[in-house]
Amino acid sequence: MPVADVVNLELQKVGEVELPEAIWGVEPKIHLIHEVVVAQLDSRRAGTACTKTRAEVAFSNHKPYSQKKTGRARAGTRRSPLWRKGGTIFGPKPRDFSWRPPAKVRRLALKSVLSAKLKENELLILDAFSLAEIKTKAFNQSMVGLGLKKALVVTPEPDRILEMSARNLPNYKVLRVDGLNCYDLLKHDRLVILKESLPAIEERLLK
Repeated sequence: MPVADVVNLELQKVGEVELPEAIWGVEPKIHLIHEVVVAQLDSRRAGTACTKTRAEVAFSNHKPYSQKKTGRARAGTRRSPLWRKGGTIFGPKPRDFSWRPPAKVRRLALKSVLSAKLKENELLILDAFSLAEIKTKAFNQSMVGLGLKKALVVTPEPDRILEMSARNLPNYKVLRVDGLNCYDLLKHDRLVILKESLPAIEERLLK
C-alpha cells in the first residue's frame, strides 16, 4: 500500500498517510483517460452555431427573371444556395455535443490520473490550508511558499474563502472532491490534497 508524507504550509513533515492501492496504485489506462477528457471537452461546447436553410432566408418566392430569352441559367428563387445570400446547404444547426462515458470508465480514468500523479511525485498532501479572509495575495504567497507554480487544490467541502481567493489566479484552482476530474488534474502540474479530503475521495472511487 503506497505511503505518502503529510506536510504543513512550511513544507515540514507532520505525519504519514496510507493510500489505498485500488486508487493510487492503478496502472494508468491512457485510452480511458483520453476518452474521458474528450467527453469533458465535448460537453463544454456551446453548440450554438446556426445557419439558415433556403426555407429560412428572407427572400420572396418571386421568380427573379423570365425562364427563357435572357441567356442566363434558369432560376426559380433567390433563396437558392447557388445564389449570393441564399440558403446554406447542410450548414450547422444548434445541437448538444455532450456525452458521458460509463461510470466505471470515468472512475478508472480518474484513478489512473491520480496514480500517475503519485508515481511522478506530483502529489502534495497538506494537513490543513485555511485563510482568515478572501485574499488573492495571501493564497498566491502560500502557493509560492510551497514551491508550486501551477497547482490544483482539492478540498473536502465547499470552501468559499479558498475558492474566491484563487479564482483570479490562472495557474491555480480550488476544487471540491465531488468536482475532481481528469481534465483539471492533467491541466495542472501539481496536485495538492487536504488530508481531510482523502476519505471523501475513497468513498467516491471505491464503489
